[in-house]
Amino acid sequence: MNLSKSWLVSSWDWLWKRELPVLLAIFAIFASLFIFVLLTQLALQDSPHEFDRYLLLSMRNPADLSDPLGPRWVEEVGRDITALGGNAVLILLSLAVLGYLLMDKKPILALVVLVATLGSLTLSSTLKETIDRDRPDLVPHHTVIYTASFPSGHSMLSASTYLTMGALLATNQRRKRIKIFILLFCTFITLLVGISRIYLGVHWPTDVLAGWTAGAGWALACWLLARWLQRKQPGIE
Repeated sequence: MNLSKSWLVSSWDWLWKRELPVLLAIFAIFASLFIFVLLTQLALQDSPHEFDRYLLLSMRNPADLSDPLGPRWVEEVGRDITALGGNAVLILLSLAVLGYLLMDKKPILALVVLVATLGSLTLSSTLKETIDRDRPDLVPHHTVIYTASFPSGHSMLSASTYLTMGALLATNQRRKRIKIFILLFCTFITLLVGISRIYLGVHWPTDVLAGWTAGAGWALACWLLARWLQRKQPGIE
């Protein structure tokens, strides 16, 4: 009994010291899944949550709901930022990164980028069609829309793509401050894209939160996949 207990304790100590990032990533994935389920329940309600209404209207001129807060150039910047989470931009970016990794003889990382992009595209489309939430009707839309609202595809795709690429890039860096900078910058872009969707009036805030949550969870899963594949074939980066 003591021997068995000692083995469990030593195994846990080894796992905690050597695989703490993996344990945290697994915990974060389950946490993101739990949060996504809660947000889905809100999205399935007959009327939008008061939180959604308040935050969406807080970004509008009370005297004219068709006018987002700020001067015209801010609205134009919002459109530019939201394009960073569009399918065309992210697919082109993924193809560029994919080509570079293949030419640099890093097939495992290339595979992970492919899984991150195609997987998030498929998952986003499936969730939109399944939940089929209506777009916000409180304010006019300031960009073209043609899909359901929940989750925000731009938020989800930007989170999964930018965070996956950032995690893979940061993993190959030795200096801690560079790792932190890469991850913070990719997170910053992801947050800006999501906020721009609310600012332009095309998504409820809970759509964006769900997109961030699902995208971050998928990015963590892809990072775990890359870590596992690299350990299976240590001679290949």
